[in-house]
Amino acid sequence: MREYLLTLCITAAVTYLLTGPVRKFAIVAGAMPEIRARDVHREPTPRLGGIAMFFGLCAGLLVADHLTNLSEVFTKSNEPRALLSGAALIWLIGVLDDKFEIDALIKLGGQMIAAGVMVMQGLTILWLPIPKVGTVALTQWQGTLLTVALVVITINAVNFVDGLDGLASGMVCIAAAAFFMYAYRIWYSYGIEAAAPATLFAVILMGMCLGFLPHNMHPARIFMGDSGSMLIGLVLAAGAISITGQVDPDSLFGGSERQAVHQMVPVYIPLLLPLTIIAIPAADLILAIVRRTWRGQSPFAADRGHLHHRLLEIGHSHSRAVLIMYFWSALIAFGALAFSVNSASMWIVLGIVILSAIGLLLLLLPRFTPRAPRWAEHFVPPRYRRRRAVAESASTPAQTAAVDEEQRPPVVAGVAGVNGATALGTRPRFLDRRKAGTSR
Repeated sequence: MREYLLTLCITAAVTYLLTGPVRKFAIVAGAMPEIRARDVHREPTPRLGGIAMFFGLCAGLLVADHLTNLSEVFTKSNEPRALLSGAALIWLIGVLDDKFEIDALIKLGGQMIAAGVMVMQGLTILWLPIPKVGTVALTQWQGTLLTVALVVITINAVNFVDGLDGLASGMVCIAAAAFFMYAYRIWYSYGIEAAAPATLFAVILMGMCLGFLPHNMHPARIFMGDSGSMLIGLVLAAGAISITGQVDPDSLFGGSERQAVHQMVPVYIPLLLPLTIIAIPAADLILAIVRRTWRGQSPFAADRGHLHHRLLEIGHSHSRAVLIMYFWSALIAFGALAFSVNSASMWIVLGIVILSAIGLLLLLLPRFTPRAPRWAEHFVPPRYRRRRAVAESASTPAQTAAVDEEQRPPVVAGVAGVNGATALGTRPRFLDRRKAGTSR
C-alpha cells in the first residue's frame, strides 16, 4: 500500500506542477478556441490539459517500475506497456483535435486503432464471467471486438460528460477510487497477481485526476480537452479490461461457495463494477445518441442536452451541478463496491435507497442561496447577506451602488484572470453566443 500511495503522490504532483506551464503553452500556441453556442463558460479558456496528465501517467509508470513490489507487474505482465502505447496514440490524436479540431470520424478511427494496439500487446478480454453460467472463453476475434468496443464506449462516455469545470476529472477520480479498492481487495485478499495491473492503473488514474483538478475547478483556468478526456477514458477502460478479462473469477471462490456465488448476485463477478464506474457517463452517451438520431442529426453532433446542461436549466449553479454529478457517481460506484463485499447485508441496501432518495431530492431543488440571520450579517461575505437589509443600510444612492458593486463577483484581468482569456488582450466579459460559433 505504501508503494501505491507513493505512485499516487508522484503522479498527482507531476500532473499538478506541469499544468501551469502547459496552460501558458496552450495560450501561446493558440489552443484556446472561441466560445461556441453549446459552451457554458464565459471566456475563451486554454485547452491541452491532457499534456500534463499524460506526463503524469508516464511518471507514475516510471516510478512504479523502480519500486520493489510494483516492479513485478512489469516483469510478469506486458499490460503496462500496452497501456502506455495506446495512451500515447490516443493522446496525440487528442492534442491534434484540441489545436485543429479534427473530424469526429477520424477521432473514432484513432480510438479503434489505439484499442487495437493494446490488444496486440496482450491487453484484451480472454473470457467473460456470466451469472448462472460461469466463465465463458472467448475466441481471439470475439475478445478483440469486445475489447475495442469497450474502449471506444468508455472514451466517448468520458468525453461526452466533459462539459463543466471539474466534472469529468472528478467523476473519473471517484470511479478510479472505487475501482482501486475493488482491484486491491482481489489482489491482496485473494493473492491473485493478475489483478495487480488493474490496481496500478487505477491508482495512476487517481493521481492524474487529483493533480489536474485544482486547475480545473470552477472557474477553470485550463480545460483538459480531448487530449485529457480521451486519455483518462482509455486508462479507465484498460483497468476494466484487465480485471474483467484477465482475472479468472473461478479462482476467487471454490467448491459449493463458487456455485452459490454464480447463482446469487452478479456483482460478485468482476463484470458489474467496471460497468458501474462509467454508469453516469454511459447513460449520458446513450441519451445523447438517441436524442440526436431522433432529431435526424449525427450522433457526433454536439448540443446542450447533456445531463449537466439539464441541471443548469433546472436552476442549479455550476458548482452545485458538478457536486450532484459527483454524488451520483460515488453512490453508484461505492454502492456496487459495498454490495460486492457483503450482498446479504440489508443495511447496505437500505443505505443505498436512502442516499438515492437524497440524491433525487437534490436534483429537484431549485437554486437556493443560503442567507445568514440578521445578527450575523456583519460576519459573512456580502453574497450571503439579505439584500434588503444591506440596501437599507446605505443612506445615499452612491452607497447603494457601491453595495451592488460589492455583491457583484469581480472579474480580474491579466494572465491570472478568471479563465486566462485576457492574457492575449482585453475582451468583453460577455460574448454574444449567437456570434460565438456554431455547435459541431
